[in-house]
Amino acid sequence: MDELALLKRSEGPVTRARLVRDLSALGLHAGDTVMFHTRLSALGYVTGGSRTVIDALREVVGEQGTLMVTCGWNDAPPYEWTTWPAEWQEEIRAGHPAFDPERSEADHSYGRLPEALRLQPGAVRSRHPDASFAALGAAAHRLMDDHPWDDPHGPGTPLARLVELGGKVLLLGAPLDTLTLLHHAEALAEAPGKRFVDYEQPIEIDGRRVWRRFHDIDSSEGAFDYTSVVGEERDAFEVIAEDFLAAGGGVKGHVGAAASHMFDARDLTAFGVRWLETKLRR
Repeated sequence: MDELALLKRSEGPVTRARLVRDLSALGLHAGDTVMFHTRLSALGYVTGGSRTVIDALREVVGEQGTLMVTCGWNDAPPYEWTTWPAEWQEEIRAGHPAFDPERSEADHSYGRLPEALRLQPGAVRSRHPDASFAALGAAAHRLMDDHPWDDPHGPGTPLARLVELGGKVLLLGAPLDTLTLLHHAEALAEAPGKRFVDYEQPIEIDGRRVWRRFHDIDSSEGAFDYTSVVGEERDAFEVIAEDFLAAGGGVKGHVGAAASHMFDARDLTAFGVRWLETKLRR
């Protein structure tokens, strides 16, 4: 979409001042700890792009607030590399660079904002290669430090700490199925048929590159088979979020041209766990 089309959609330029007004009206406040997901093009023509969005968010939450994003690792070896021909595996094991929280790029599929935020001066990125997050602000280290190697969406993780800190989740034009926090609900839920994955990725320990084996819920294909509950066409996270909104959870509004949502992290996680344990036991 070209700039003129974006301008028309947003009825003019989306400036930092406009974003600050819209974010405040949606319910973001000084001192908040907020994990955000953004579809930048949905906001309209944002003057200054990613930088403007981050600056507006920082202005609203202030010095005592914290911004958080999910990063992943764009150049991680694929889960299935250990099934490739032996000679290929040997070359990958010998030459694939270790994950570096400071240098490894955020997953491009998450959009421009995660990479832009992790590169901000003072940003802190968690150490997990596959499920890394980044944060900027007063609680950055509390959120990111010592990210558990195994079960990286469960207890003691950045997602769990977001909940413990009374944080929020903000969708800026991003669809409901991007709610990464619901992976935390999957990790916590006690329901039959939970699916797990084991995989190897290179990390650096004491200055040495080593291959480590990791264990997690299947956050790629889904921690559960949801087809009996939501059908073949619907995304379970989208349905959970819609049900949460219908029950009075979360708020909806517009930021720039984008339909946006804000959720209380603790309430959304609790609702997600109940939903999973109820629906998947029928």
